[in-house]
Amino acid sequence: MFQLTAENSKTFQGIPLSVLDLAPINEGSDATTSFQHSVALAQHTENLGFNRYWLAEHHSMPGIASSATSVIISHIANHTERIRIGSGGIMLPNHASLVIAEQFGTLASLFPGRIDLGLGRAPGSDHMTSYALRRDLRQRVEEFPSQVEELQDYFAGTAMVQAVPGEGADIPIWLLGSSDFSARLSAEKGLPFSFASHFAPDYMDAALNLYRRNFNPSDDLDKPYTMLGVNVIAADSQEEAEYLATSQDQQFLALRRGTPGKLQPPLKNTKEAFSSIESAAIAKKNLSRATIIGNLDTVRVKLARFIEETKADEIIINSQIFDPQKRLHSYDLVAELFE
Repeated sequence: MFQLTAENSKTFQGIPLSVLDLAPINEGSDATTSFQHSVALAQHTENLGFNRYWLAEHHSMPGIASSATSVIISHIANHTERIRIGSGGIMLPNHASLVIAEQFGTLASLFPGRIDLGLGRAPGSDHMTSYALRRDLRQRVEEFPSQVEELQDYFAGTAMVQAVPGEGADIPIWLLGSSDFSARLSAEKGLPFSFASHFAPDYMDAALNLYRRNFNPSDDLDKPYTMLGVNVIAADSQEEAEYLATSQDQQFLALRRGTPGKLQPPLKNTKEAFSSIESAAIAKKNLSRATIIGNLDTVRVKLARFIEETKADEIIINSQIFDPQKRLHSYDLVAELFE
């Protein structure tokens, strides 16, 4: 069993800590309130010294407000001063590469040196919504590598068409993934790689090994750089953390049932709400290395173990907590470890 010692407590030193915000819409609330909570979290984590604040593109999901990702990035950047703001990620097959180059070129012009562009190839929703976004679904995902190349050409000024703003912009490009596809492409292009271990932990080790083994140094990056997603629900007591985590559990089950909805308040008694099969699925998820629920001591030990085992260069934390004040406090507790 992993034990936290004086030596491996140094694990946290020098590891940047970042935020993944899915802009949750709480039951009984709306998108306006969600964005207010996101601003409060961004300002709070900036003051705590967090490195990045990323928002993810999702569509047709009643509980996630970040569909117009570039717009929300601008809103958050406008209400903060130093923390990097970016996409975790933009689902590039949903868009023309030129449009993304112009949008992020505009963001980089408004907020110089603070914008990240994380790219994914998933649709960010179901097949019907993908069709509504793209119309022609043929080969769009397969074209992802050429789309990334095209986007890089717009920023470099080597494309047939100019991206204005965009050409010459200083915008780090990240590739995001939950399998080995983007790991291979990130390695080939010499780009930083962010793995969605917070929802695909079973594929994490294979993807990281593939990326590091095949990394090709580039003008952007001379050695591999990985940022890994972790679900963290931290509270003053183990009991409270487990109670707060039932909101995340309900969201997980809603997706499994094909009935995504708003983020639900926590439950005191889950036996009446979950079947035995659903409870087993939740238990398996919560035992994953990339889901950490507990008090400060629990989070300290499990997060140190995660960093030691994965050799992550950076950690990005997702905390699906219904009460916005409890969510802020969860980040307070994690920040204590990295001081």
